[in-house]
Amino acid sequence: QTQLVESGGDLVQPGGSLRLSCAASGFMFSTSWMYWLRQAPGKGLEWVSRINQRGDQTFYTDSVKGRFTVSRDNAESTLYLQMNNLKSDDTAVYYCSKDLNGLSRGQGTQVTVSS
Repeated sequence: QTQLVESGGDLVQPGGSLRLSCAASGFMFSTSWMYWLRQAPGKGLEWVSRINQRGDQTFYTDSVKGRFTVSRDNAESTLYLQMNNLKSDDTAVYYCSKDLNGLSRGQGTQVTVSS
């Protein structure tokens, strides 16, 4: 069955960078659109980014445009999210998913941006 395992979250100062990874298994990763979602404390699940099967089409929510970059390695069935110039508003649990609603998301990885 579908398994998604996120990693790379950490405590980082404002302006810092992190790279999240998502290891996928149990489905045809290379033929799937993939999504990054996040959930901040006390808020609902928010779509952050999506990437097409070949990795040549990427989309971002407005608040992260120019700071986050999504990519994928189909040979390794791994999804990435490079996050630069992090802000306190980016504090959240980050999830990867193969559906926009996050029904298939993993356990998530915590990103905390704080001085």
